[in-house]
Amino acid sequence: MELHNFTPVPALVGGLMIGTAAALVYAMNGRIAGISGIAARLLRSVPGDTAWRAMFLVGMVGGGALLFHLRPALAVHEMQTGWWGLVGAGLLVGLGTRLGGGCTSGHGVCGIPRGSTRSFVATLTFMAFGFATVFVLRHLIGGEV
Repeated sequence: MELHNFTPVPALVGGLMIGTAAALVYAMNGRIAGISGIAARLLRSVPGDTAWRAMFLVGMVGGGALLFHLRPALAVHEMQTGWWGLVGAGLLVGLGTRLGGGCTSGHGVCGIPRGSTRSFVATLTFMAFGFATVFVLRHLIGGEV
């Protein structure tokens, strides 16, 4: 097995930043930092509950844009699939987050630390299907992942 793009220090720093952000959102707002829930509830605006959601999403996108500006070598410059593959994957992720009652960030980063059984099962399901997808693509179809 070959490890490609193995970067433990940036991964650790990124993980600490994500965990800190999730803890701060929960401590300061009593809310879960699940991106699909934040975005969905931003679209269904509730008075008094919109500003923090908008700021969180702007900060996410802005942080990525700032890092791209400061360290462009870290950015991925080519897609592994075409536009239709990207659209299809996005639709499947969107459908999965609605069916699963949240996304990987909500369940894996926020739900498991709170001891949520539902989040534990959801995260196991995400991981199992991710492993199965890689297995099918690499060993049955023969493609690169």
